[in-house]
Amino acid sequence: MPRNCIRETSPKENEIILWKMDLPNKERRSPENGPSSARPCCSSLKMFLVALSFAYFAKALSGSYMKSTITQLERRFDIPSYLIGVIDGSFEIGNLLVIAFVSYFGAKLHRPKIIAIGCLLMSLGTFLIALPHFIIGRYKFETSIRSSVNSTNSLSPCPVRSSVLAAGPSASSMPSSGCEHESRLSMWIYVFLGNILRGIGETPVQPLGISYIDDHALEENAAFYIGCVQTISVIGPVFGYLLGSVCAKIYVDIGFVNMESISITPGDARWVGAWWLGYLIAGLITLLSAMPFWFLPKSLPLPERRLDKYSPERTSFIKDSPLLEHKYQADEPANFLEMAKDFLPTLRSLLGNPVYFLYLCVTIIQFNSLIGMVTYKPKYIEQHYGQSASKANFLMGVINIPAVALGMFSGGVIMKKFKLSIMGAAKFALGTSLLGYFLSLFFFAMGCENASVAGITRSYNGTESLYKVDSSLLASCNADCQCPETNWDPVCGENGLTYFSPCLAGCRTSHGSGVDTVFEQCSCVAVGNHTASVGQCNNTDSCHRVFLYFLALSVITSFIISLGGTPGYMLLIRCIRPQLKSLALGFHTLTTRTLAGIPAPIYFGAIIDTTCLKWGQKKCGGRGACRIYNTTAYRIAYLGLTLGLRTASFFLCILGLVVLRRHVRRQERNTFANGGTGAAAGELQALRKEENNSCNSDQCPRTIDYDPEQETRL
Repeated sequence: MPRNCIRETSPKENEIILWKMDLPNKERRSPENGPSSARPCCSSLKMFLVALSFAYFAKALSGSYMKSTITQLERRFDIPSYLIGVIDGSFEIGNLLVIAFVSYFGAKLHRPKIIAIGCLLMSLGTFLIALPHFIIGRYKFETSIRSSVNSTNSLSPCPVRSSVLAAGPSASSMPSSGCEHESRLSMWIYVFLGNILRGIGETPVQPLGISYIDDHALEENAAFYIGCVQTISVIGPVFGYLLGSVCAKIYVDIGFVNMESISITPGDARWVGAWWLGYLIAGLITLLSAMPFWFLPKSLPLPERRLDKYSPERTSFIKDSPLLEHKYQADEPANFLEMAKDFLPTLRSLLGNPVYFLYLCVTIIQFNSLIGMVTYKPKYIEQHYGQSASKANFLMGVINIPAVALGMFSGGVIMKKFKLSIMGAAKFALGTSLLGYFLSLFFFAMGCENASVAGITRSYNGTESLYKVDSSLLASCNADCQCPETNWDPVCGENGLTYFSPCLAGCRTSHGSGVDTVFEQCSCVAVGNHTASVGQCNNTDSCHRVFLYFLALSVITSFIISLGGTPGYMLLIRCIRPQLKSLALGFHTLTTRTLAGIPAPIYFGAIIDTTCLKWGQKKCGGRGACRIYNTTAYRIAYLGLTLGLRTASFFLCILGLVVLRRHVRRQERNTFANGGTGAAAGELQALRKEENNSCNSDQCPRTIDYDPEQETRL
């Protein structure tokens, strides 16, 4: 409207029109946003979406790469699964230290710059994780195989008068020289501390990034934008697991050892890949993700369509309303002490929302199931289906994770297309979760037999099943060899049995070198020429078809369950007051990571450890990593714990759905009661809907006449 027309209107209309025209200018001329005549491209919401998506990609890549290296770290540092769970949970410990304060105070400060600082800390922590490789000695594994190609001397793994293995770095059962130094130095501590630093740095990315989008995007686009960002965060693990697959094929000390002297392959339980290399790559990518956020403004101009929606009468109502009279005032510098005093009352108000509280309880239980399952799924594929670490990571990256990404994206599209209400989103999320749960029950039927290992799962004659934890490996056929029972150096006999070592197979002579070594005169191999070859016997042919069924069902269930991810996330945002979005998201992340992210990998790992049949021994004494598991018990424990937790969560889901329905109906009654006539009720309802969209989390003060019964938003 031209400015000369303002003089022809009434004073009341002048006030309305001037307020409507000056507001965008005021927003655009704020110190953070700069002049409106030339809005820089970096201040647009799309630029922030690109930057946040890249940050999500970087943090998801490094996080998934961490999970892809759990077996590598377990073997390299010779530690049990529960300790790997402690290392994995240290990321959540870092979140726990700062997330509540970052989410609350960060919403009132410059959110993009806080996210940039977080990305820098993530990068530093990722580099710290790789540090042990450069200060620890070369990796040494147990072997009785001659490593020199030019060697022609006959090697006897089991000489009659020998008490130990003839060769190998762990030939002696007594602590070797240098143990006093190594026993004081636990290199996995660096991985633990680096992962904590990663957790601290990741803290502001999710709550501040999502709330920033929801504050500045139109309501019909918010779910779609968040779905896109969440999809990118799921694509990150694709590259993380692929990177883990590539690095797992490369020997840990590549470039420092003669590869011809390495007598093990990536499929061997002693193989350790170049785990450190992926952390250097992930750290560099995370460092690059911090750059764009330094050039983004604290806040963006209000979308033009938000202001165009208001008629002059409604604009007058907004300005005159006591509930919203301070809504569009410019930000004033907040006193830190006042913000701190307001923290506990605000948190009490948030937890007083029954819908939010029940949602929190449900996600805590389901995250326990999800985090425990994802952390040990590559290891489950390795141990149960006889796949190498490289192949397990590759399958996770190219099959499982894309299904999750497609499900997350499809969930956002469905919510946008069908304009799901808060009740529709809740029902959709519950339905997809239930369907995926029932399909997951079929995993129990997709089992494979245990590996046939003499003295552990089978008797030495191969006829009797044993399954005795840490049972003796000595028998009459190898009694004269006086073999150590801790050195895992498997060989495959002609009879199809795997023996713990050539010595325990009773082999007297050998010829060849490296992986081509053949052991002869093996007294425990009672068939054929009494020979044995290097490595475990490949008894997984009968399990190949079952493994294909497992992969297919895993893809289907992952897609179905992830369909409800975005609607469930929007339910979290819409069930609380707009100004509490950042705190609600931050506290949700805090509690789920404290009560799920930290304990789940630890107790999942501890339960998996109970299925171990034979433990290794560290060079300097003490229990090391597990050498062989009871795969049947492993499957029951792993799947039973995963699905048992999800079963418990459904009871709370049903209760939450009932409470949500009551709140929606109560809000509808209160809306019509406060509005008087039907038209007035519709006007008020529309106004409240727009208020939810345009209210910035640090611009909307709490009102005196606020009714907690009306927190649920449609």
